[in-house]
Amino acid sequence: MTGDPDREEFTHDPVEHMQVRAGMSVGELIDEYGTAGIGAADLHEAVDIYAEMLAGDEVTNFVGLAGAMVPAGMRRIVTDLIREGHVDALVTTGANLTHDAIEAIGGHHHHGRAEGEGSLREHDEQLRDEGVDRIYNVYLPQEHFTAFEHHLRDEVFPELTGSVSIQTFTDALGRANARVNETNDIEAEAGIAAAAAANDVPVYCPSIQDSVLGLQAWMHSQVTDFTLDALADMTGLNDLAHESDRQGALVVGGGVPKNFVLQSMLVTPHSYDYAVQLTMDPEHTGGLSGATLDEARSWGKLEKAARNATVLGDATITLPLLVAGALDRLDR
Repeated sequence: MTGDPDREEFTHDPVEHMQVRAGMSVGELIDEYGTAGIGAADLHEAVDIYAEMLAGDEVTNFVGLAGAMVPAGMRRIVTDLIREGHVDALVTTGANLTHDAIEAIGGHHHHGRAEGEGSLREHDEQLRDEGVDRIYNVYLPQEHFTAFEHHLRDEVFPELTGSVSIQTFTDALGRANARVNETNDIEAEAGIAAAAAANDVPVYCPSIQDSVLGLQAWMHSQVTDFTLDALADMTGLNDLAHESDRQGALVVGGGVPKNFVLQSMLVTPHSYDYAVQLTMDPEHTGGLSGATLDEARSWGKLEKAARNATVLGDATITLPLLVAGALDRLDR
């Protein structure tokens, strides 16, 4: 059927129907996503952009990591990206660094068990009595926090005196995690902060007070001359943004890490050339976490011609697909 010959739209690139089969690779699946529409098309575009970000030697890659990504099992993905040279600066939460350190020194997060009879509230009350913290369907025994606090006091804080930047603190944490992990022959790998310290990747944590890590740092500051200088971190991150030739941003979740990554371009002559966002939040509420990357373009955080994509969905689903798809593109 022939449409209006003068019509510019809807005369090309028809939506096709995905074909999936046993044994197909993640890269092949992502290629099939590109034939479909809605979220599948968004993820395909995100993979294409992220692969281009990683392939460019001149692209400096900034990563924002919010949410409970470490307890959810995303720790190794981020660690491997750092070790493979795909992260030039990481901005994350104190919570992710806390849980990363707990795993590094031998702690474990656990799959939640069925509640059995009774309400979820009753189940949570039972967990409270048993000393177990719940993060949706992931459990963490509270004794791991006790071990973490001892780790800070014995291995991290002794290396730090006076006023230090948060990035200096996270670097010391990473080195301590690696040291204890190796000394005690921990089965789990040393993790995100350790990989960052070993590969000279700065880790920024602008919301560190909002975590057990921050609470412990504050308590230590009450009895010593130790304190954290949050403004000092602005220099390293903004210098990196200023000195880079081209810039790419991968933003997982929203909140403070997202804005800290994006705002770094506001005090430089640059804007991001590439940006990929994985979020669950809608834009119509007006909140930062759901704000589109197109909106960020209006602020000058992204170049007018920047390639960008936002993928709506659970980041524990979309992040592995994004990274696996992009790495497959690089191999091909």
